[in-house]
Amino acid sequence: MEQRKVNRKYFFISDVHLGLRYGNWRLREKQFADFLLSLPQDTEEIYLLGDIFDFWYEYQHVIPRGYTRTLGAFAVLRDRGVKIHFFNGNHDIWTYNYFQEELGFIVEKQPALFEIEGKRFVLGHGDDIEKRDFGYQFLRGVFTSRLAQFLFSMLHPYLAFSFGLNWSKHNRLAKADNSYTFNCNREPLYKYCVKQVESGAYGPSRPDCFIFGHFHASTDVIMPECGSRFIILGDWIHNPSYVLFDGEHIEFVKL
Repeated sequence: MEQRKVNRKYFFISDVHLGLRYGNWRLREKQFADFLLSLPQDTEEIYLLGDIFDFWYEYQHVIPRGYTRTLGAFAVLRDRGVKIHFFNGNHDIWTYNYFQEELGFIVEKQPALFEIEGKRFVLGHGDDIEKRDFGYQFLRGVFTSRLAQFLFSMLHPYLAFSFGLNWSKHNRLAKADNSYTFNCNREPLYKYCVKQVESGAYGPSRPDCFIFGHFHASTDVIMPECGSRFIILGDWIHNPSYVLFDGEHIEFVKL
């Protein structure tokens, strides 16, 4: 008798921006937690591709307020045996060991190549791969500086989180501007992926799919240069989406 294939599901999510004071942000956090808890029992892994939190900073004895439902949902999923991979975005870059030690996350560095059920995925947040924007790289360098992190840790959590959440007001998401379009041929990230495939950086066979976030502009195209699929996930404020892989098909789902 032919053995029936066991179905396993893999989810890819980015740019939820929990905590961003825009719209009904408390309801958004509840909806995201409900989404996590509604994932099917055959969910094998979740890939969080950055900016799940609009601002995150870990003190040794302080957990940021406002994410109780989400952290609880992650804990439930881990107790079910679901593996959760976490990529730092540019908004939740200040993570240390809380996610690993308390929630059992696997923290990844971008871009990362995964082979899942026979298909090859290149994953990341997408903000720090093709380094051409000097201003952005300077700002990120400040945020990743050990000295800057040490000085920031000297602030009382009330002041630190007031600063962080007010900084979010400069975010494109907070300005309700949803007009940006990801123009593949002109984007450094897209060109980088093409170059990596052509150079053989991913081995003799091309990746089946590239998935990134960061740009808040849903994109799903087949790359004519190599035949790989290229996906940019939308943010969970204006155009929430996720990718579902069931072991055979890659589905881009818009909510």
